[in-house]
Parts: sequence; structure tokens; C-alpha cells
Amino acid sequence: MSELKLNNKRTVLVGLAFLSICSFWQMYDSVVPLILRETFGMDESLTGIIMAADNILALFLLPFFGGLSDRTSSRLGRRTPYIIAGTAAAVILMNLLPALDNSYSQAAAPFKLVAFVIVLGLLLVAMGTYRSPAVALMPDVTAKPLRSKANAIINLMGAVGGILYLGVAAVLYPTAKVSQLAHVDYRPLFVIVSAIMAAAVIVLLLTIREPALAAENQDLERRHPEWNLAQDDGHGSETLPGPVKRSLCFLLASIALWFIGYNGVTTWFTTYVSQVMGEGLGGASTCLLVATAGAIVSYIPIGILASKFGRKKTIHAGIILLAACFLAGFFLTTLFSSINAVMYAAFALVGLAWAAINVNSLPMVVEMCRGGDVGKFTGYYYTASMLAQVITPVVAGSLMKSISYQILFPYAAFFVMLSFLTMCFVRHGDSKAEAKKGLAAFEDMDD
Repeated sequence: MSELKLNNKRTVLVGLAFLSICSFWQMYDSVVPLILRETFGMDESLTGIIMAADNILALFLLPFFGGLSDRTSSRLGRRTPYIIAGTAAAVILMNLLPALDNSYSQAAAPFKLVAFVIVLGLLLVAMGTYRSPAVALMPDVTAKPLRSKANAIINLMGAVGGILYLGVAAVLYPTAKVSQLAHVDYRPLFVIVSAIMAAAVIVLLLTIREPALAAENQDLERRHPEWNLAQDDGHGSETLPGPVKRSLCFLLASIALWFIGYNGVTTWFTTYVSQVMGEGLGGASTCLLVATAGAIVSYIPIGILASKFGRKKTIHAGIILLAACFLAGFFLTTLFSSINAVMYAAFALVGLAWAAINVNSLPMVVEMCRGGDVGKFTGYYYTASMLAQVITPVVAGSLMKSISYQILFPYAAFFVMLSFLTMCFVRHGDSKAEAKKGLAAFEDMDD
């Protein structure tokens, strides 16, 4: 069954679109709050509202453009037109931001602030147009049983995008260089990141022929009807049976619940360790960096393990480990007065647990749909995750304010364990097609 051997090189190239996206968001989350506060003088509340706008817009944009790309037919394919248009618009708009920032710092004027906010809004729309199509491209060209392995590579490419930004920022803006400046010019950073985004997508376009690869994958799926969970509704159309729909609903609920727990910690951890332990930004940032590193080194092994033992079992194991790490985080941060090696170890395991969950959840969602609905179902995944990321900063922050900052880790562990329960009711979307065909848990990944 050599046809079920993952093409690693092709998957890496497909992942260039996600690298582009993650490079942008890493910069956006790091730099835009600084501009809003330091140039335009906004307080934390107003900055927070503007920074939350991307998640709120994503609730509507990602499902809409995911579904729209499903219905698109062009010479370039279904997803590629959105990737091209979205990246081109984003590259142009993002380079207007530092120009407006610099202009306002030299001569403040209300219309410049209004222009900055308008451009920022248009930029968020541009990014929202192609995230779902870019992510849907992987399942379009990858056989269903191989999607956990492929999604591991896609996640790794996203991490590379974030690392590229961090490296550029570290070289261009060391503390010694910017600490004495009245105003920091971020134009070089925006130019370089936009060039990385454009280059990544150009390489993708030159190397990936979406229509041919998608047609090849559709032909493979036609030869494996057991992979298709949809059924003929008697009128010539395919629909999901009731049990599959129930599995999808429980899976989306699980995604929302573990994002509520995980994102609650990542959002508030810096403030938490400051209030509970008296630690500064450096120690908290190192813990989160260790968690990111733990996830990065785990992506590929997790993809291989999921193909051998199943996605659901791998996710359940990840949920148990994540909840245990959060409970350990509660005890470690209340028993110790400073961040230590044990906490770093716990956060490395948080990264491993998150990789086990994150690598397998999107493939389980798109496993339940027809090939023609991958974009729409990718949108469902992002709706569940983004809704959680809109809700949890507010809910966790309110609980910490009204009860105690020490509620953060129990809060996170509680919602993560709830996701364990909802996952128990997910009966479809696992990588079990190989068992039906007697494959030996797939061949090893290509070199």
C-alpha cells in the first residue's frame, strides 16, 4: 500500500501557507499592542478590545471563507485564489501600519489614528479570507488516514514561521538599541515579515499544483469508500448520518473546552506569576517558550503515534497529561516563591500534551466530511477554537479578580477534564481506515 505513504516534501511545501500566516500573527500579537499603547496612548482596556477584534472577526470570516472556497472552481483550484489574494492584500496593508505609526509620532492628528484603525481592520479581514482555505489545502491533497502525520508537519511549519519572526525581531530590536529611543520605527520589521510571507506563498504556488493533487486525492478516496462517512440522502446528495453529526458536535465541544483551559493559562500566566509569585516577565516568558519548544519537538512523534494507536486515544492521553500539568502548576506556583527547573519540566510536558491534542483534532473534524466540504468543516474547527479564545480571557480574568489569582490553574484543569468527557462521546473521525485494510499502522514517514 505504497499509496498511503505520506509525501513529506509536498506536505512541507503545502505548509508554507501556514508558515506565512503564523509569521504574521506572531508579529501582530507582539508589535501592534506596543504601537497602540506607546504611539497612540491607548490604555490596556482599549488595547485589549482592539486586540480581541481578530478573534471576533474570525468567528464569522473563517467559516464563511472556508465554505466559499469549497464552492469555488478556478484554473488554480479551490484554495489557491484565496491564498494569493489574501496574502497580497495583507502584504500591502501591513506595510501601511508602520508608516501611519511613524507619521503620528512625528505629528499627532486624529485622522491618522482613524486611518490606522481602519487599515488594521482591513488587514484582519484580509488575513481572515485565506486562513481556512490555506489550512484546508492539506486535507485536500492528503489521504484521510495520513492527515495526523501531515498536520504534525503543518504545525511544525507554523512554528517555523513564528521562529523566523522572533529571530528577525531579536536582531533588529535588541533592548540596548531601543531602550533609549523616544519612538521605535518598526518599518524594517514589517517589510521583512511581509517579504517572508510573500516568498513562502510564491514558493507554494510554484511547487504545488492544487487541481492535479486534489484530483489525485479524490480518485484515491473513491477507491476507498469506507473512508467516507457521508451517505446518500436518496436525492442524489450526500449528508452526514445522525451518529456522525453527534460525534462532530461533541468533538467541536471538546475543542472549545480544551482551548478554554489552555488559552486561559497562556493569556493570563504572565500576570498570574507576577501576582502570585512576584516573578517578572522574563521567567513567565521562559515557561511559555519551554512549552512552545516542547510542542515543536513533539509534533512529528505525535503524528506517528496517532497513526499507530489512533487519534482519539492520543488526544485522551494528551488531555490527561495537560490537566495533570495544570494541577501541578497550581501546586508549584503556590508552594514555591520563584520559577524553578521543575516548573520548566512541567511546561515542557504542557507542550507535549498540547501537541497530542492539537495535531489530531483538525484531522478528526475533516475526517467526518465529504471532500467537497473540507473548507466548511475547517471553518467549524476554527469557530469552536476562536469562540473559546474570545470567552476565556474574560471569564478567567473575572474569576481571578473576584475569587483569587490562584484559581487560574484549577479553572484550566477543570475545563480540560470536561473535554475528556465530551471526547468519550466522539465515535467517528479516528484514523482507523488502515485497520479495515490490514495495513501495518502505515509505513514509516519518508525521509
